[in-house]
Amino acid sequence: MPKDVADRPIPVAMDLHSTPMGFFESLRAARRNLLEIIPALAVKQPIISGKTGVRWHMVMDPGALRRILTERLDDYPKSDVTKRILRPAIGDSLFVAEGAHWRWQRRAASPVFAVRNIDNLAPIMSAVAKACADRLASKDGQVVDVYEETVRMTMEVIAEVTFSSGDSLDTEMVGEAVSQYIDRIAKISMLDMMGAPDWIPRPGRVFGPGSLKRVQNVASTAIAHRINHGAKETPDLLDLLMAAEDSETARSMTPMEVRDNLLAFITAGHETTALALAWALYLLAFDQDVQDRARAEAQSALDGAVAGAEHIPSLGYIRQIIHETMRLYPPAAFLSRTAMADDTLCDRHIRKGDTVMLPIYALHRHELLWDAPNAFDPDRFAEGTKIDRYAYLPFGNGPRICIGAEFALRESQIILATLLTRFRFTLSDHPPPQPHLLMTLRPKGGVHLNIEALSSTREKGHNTL
Repeated sequence: MPKDVADRPIPVAMDLHSTPMGFFESLRAARRNLLEIIPALAVKQPIISGKTGVRWHMVMDPGALRRILTERLDDYPKSDVTKRILRPAIGDSLFVAEGAHWRWQRRAASPVFAVRNIDNLAPIMSAVAKACADRLASKDGQVVDVYEETVRMTMEVIAEVTFSSGDSLDTEMVGEAVSQYIDRIAKISMLDMMGAPDWIPRPGRVFGPGSLKRVQNVASTAIAHRINHGAKETPDLLDLLMAAEDSETARSMTPMEVRDNLLAFITAGHETTALALAWALYLLAFDQDVQDRARAEAQSALDGAVAGAEHIPSLGYIRQIIHETMRLYPPAAFLSRTAMADDTLCDRHIRKGDTVMLPIYALHRHELLWDAPNAFDPDRFAEGTKIDRYAYLPFGNGPRICIGAEFALRESQIILATLLTRFRFTLSDHPPPQPHLLMTLRPKGGVHLNIEALSSTREKGHNTL
């Protein structure tokens, strides 16, 4: 491996377990932090198999992952556990649907996330980034939990691009509802581990007024308002979804299908981007050389302006930082599928009904796929470098690759570039954030960083370029 990569410092990582787990130990670990069920062997071997109630396989081989996500997509649908957790919130939307029902929705929704539509919404991202920068300016010299800030920013963006001005959406309520849903309902139960059928209720998974049902009501009200009063002059995400049509069947979404997909985009678009930004800011504080280089790029591209869609082509290194952040801390760090037919993966027999796990966290730190896998090195993603498409899966891959991937990347570039031109981020005396995985990989304890306005850093002798 290149010496400069091998010598790089290593940011905080989860220690993977090295001893076998029994049923109850695995259950406790899965409910506490899903990363704890990933064995250390997962970063050394292509596949690991076992039985904990049901037969399972963890797959870390790019060729096998290509087979699961692309070549035999219909034979590996999302696991029953995943559907059981998500369906009460987002119905049979794109994220949950399978087969023909998924295909027509994907064909209808894909044009919604075309780059031209994302760029039309970029001014909203810019305005939110500026508002955050102005807010942080009043906290110059203080320690700030930047995770709280990124959650606020991404919720404001998704609320505005989803409903746009004029529709009432309590962003704090929505954010709290999403967090509550993940915290209280997304935990694996003993019945899940035993492979019990869906009709047996899972204690704790009660979808009541205290969760996303309030958000469903807000979305339904907004949809009814648009049906009665028409689209906005500049279409937002809701308008685009309501107008979406399957190119093969001319089928469009019912109000309920629009609502479910809208909620899926709100939940995924808010949570995952907030996490990527928070982890990125931690890594930039961790490695000041990378932060200086990114700041120089942002200052050169923006020339005093707030970042916007027009600056995206000039923010290539910042995009590399985002990719490397999502390699080390992938928001969706653990996926699972249920095998619907017998198969062979890495010379291992897969039976119909087996659970097939995709531990993205381990894949992204696999010793056979990455040089110095635990080091922070954005140059891994420099233009011209070759990375196996199925060794890096922050957005999944194949036909079901995340439909909002480019939206998330551009939003992250705009926000990071704007903040870096105005502030220096350094590590504080708080403990470093610990990776904690339920549905998404959150920084347990927050991301507490020192915030220094650039005027202050100049006075202290820092190089701001």
